[in-house]
Amino acid sequence: MGELIPLFPLGRPLFPGVVLPLQIFEPRYRRLMHDLLALPEHDDHRFFGVVAIRQGWEVERVAPAAALYDIGCTARLRRVQPQPDGGFRIVTVGGERFRLLDVIVGEDPPYLQAEVEWLADEEAAEEAAGDAESVADGGPLVGTDEVAASVAQGSMELLARGVGELFTQYVAEVAALGAGAQGDAVEAAIRLAAAADDPTALSWLVASSALLTTEDRQALLAESATRRRLAAESRLLRRELTLLQELGAVPAPLQQFTTPMTVN
Repeated sequence: MGELIPLFPLGRPLFPGVVLPLQIFEPRYRRLMHDLLALPEHDDHRFFGVVAIRQGWEVERVAPAAALYDIGCTARLRRVQPQPDGGFRIVTVGGERFRLLDVIVGEDPPYLQAEVEWLADEEAAEEAAGDAESVADGGPLVGTDEVAASVAQGSMELLARGVGELFTQYVAEVAALGAGAQGDAVEAAIRLAAAADDPTALSWLVASSALLTTEDRQALLAESATRRRLAAESRLLRRELTLLQELGAVPAPLQQFTTPMTVN
């Protein structure tokens, strides 16, 4: 069995290290906040799982396994501000990724819970193994661990630099085409500068900031190796830049044209 955690479905996925502010005023999620706040302040379990909704809004009215994507990310509480009406304004930060094993719908607690397994990053082994193959030029590797690790690091830095440049160009294109996007462009540029020396942070920044489909975002969230995630983002950014330049329009998320049935 996996670990049982509270679940909070949203219209889009959350990524590790990404800040997620929320306004909580639906009764079941008020209960969730009370349950989390009842834990000691530095308890490691002061979090809930965020999963993207695949279809519909009231996921309890359909089979949750069909309504939700199976890869999610924890949202760890960083700031909680109770409101006069009994609701909360909260700030969370994306934490660990997980896979849904089962979704539990019950009356107490009234919010969804999920049995999950935690997903580990594959960083070192995947980066070295992937680049070692190119070092060997298709032949067997003998005693090349140090060379492979060196090439892997160089490859990662080049890939991250390329994605950073593509993302900078992408943000500029979106800002030029989208009304009111200048503030977002400045914020994205600041965040990009902060993540420039951290390929993993850069990959999550691009995944969360680019105007991608939920399916694209989910694929990036599910990818456990930074090098492969950056490679996928390089392809996606080139695709999106081509569309922006040829169509001359900023894509709008589908959620913009839907009306949720609940307030949270």
